[in-house]
Amino acid sequence: MCTRILWNTNGLAVLVGRTMDWPESTDPVLTVFPQGLKRDGGKLVGHTVAGDNPLKWTSRFGSLVTTIYGGGTVDGLNERGLGAHMLYLDETDLGPGDPNKPALQIALWIQYLLDSAETVAEALDLLDTFQLMMVEMRGFRATVHVALEDASGDSAIIEYVDGERRVHHDRKYTVMTNEPAFDEQLRLLEQQVQKVRSLGHDQPSGEVPLPGNVNAVDRFQRAAYFSALLPKPANERQAVAGILAVTRNASVPFGAPYRTGRFDVYNTEYRTVCDLTDKRYFFELATSPNLLWTELDRFDLSPGASVMALNPDSLDLAGDVSGQFAQVDAPF
Repeated sequence: MCTRILWNTNGLAVLVGRTMDWPESTDPVLTVFPQGLKRDGGKLVGHTVAGDNPLKWTSRFGSLVTTIYGGGTVDGLNERGLGAHMLYLDETDLGPGDPNKPALQIALWIQYLLDSAETVAEALDLLDTFQLMMVEMRGFRATVHVALEDASGDSAIIEYVDGERRVHHDRKYTVMTNEPAFDEQLRLLEQQVQKVRSLGHDQPSGEVPLPGNVNAVDRFQRAAYFSALLPKPANERQAVAGILAVTRNASVPFGAPYRTGRFDVYNTEYRTVCDLTDKRYFFELATSPNLLWTELDRFDLSPGASVMALNPDSLDLAGDVSGQFAQVDAPF
């Protein structure tokens, strides 16, 4: 379970924060991929899932991402300011495969988009060029939906429900959590808004308190409310602090109930913030008091450059850690 919050109205920088909520460590690694990498959409972490017709491509853009479980990309941005994030969605149903389209295993879904597109619109145009294939790691099926945003502030939510793709494309779609599907989340949020207005208030007050549980619906509504109240920042420091404050408010504390109704809820493993304007990536591990950040422009992203990586799970890491990445073999 996770939360994504886009702030595209502050007039300073387009920022997006997210939480990663999961029942175990995903072994996150901050990874920088250069241009010119040849990729196979069926191979990851030493196994093949896409059969005889995998999608193959060469990365057009460099990217800075968080990889999990040895190679799958779950969050990040590319050098042109496109951001992408995978969040859990239990009702994901990819539907029947199309043998006429090359297959892309789902753990590489957003990496393909970051490798290939400059904007949300370009990324959406790519969706018809492949078919997604489900993958399972450590017993967990990757039933996910995806949020995209770019440096212009554009936004899209992509889901596969009942075997059909649903795309919600508008810069007003700034908040995303998990169950239920996005259209139902919007309906529930509107119900809360109407409830507040029926009592004569423009926003929640002491008479109409904000939802306070850790389930996806309550987190969605709190994130929508608090992100709308953020004051105009004077500089990037204030802007990042603002989006982090809302992201932390939507986090799930350790010891929170794992079961809330039909769906499981897990504590927050880490939080990230993408600054799509200045190409900075912030990372905060829930078990560490330190905030890390990385400057994408400090890396060599040209074809032939090395893949660089950093394990953020160290109390010795704090502040700008761009210079502490080390060369690694590509995880594919």
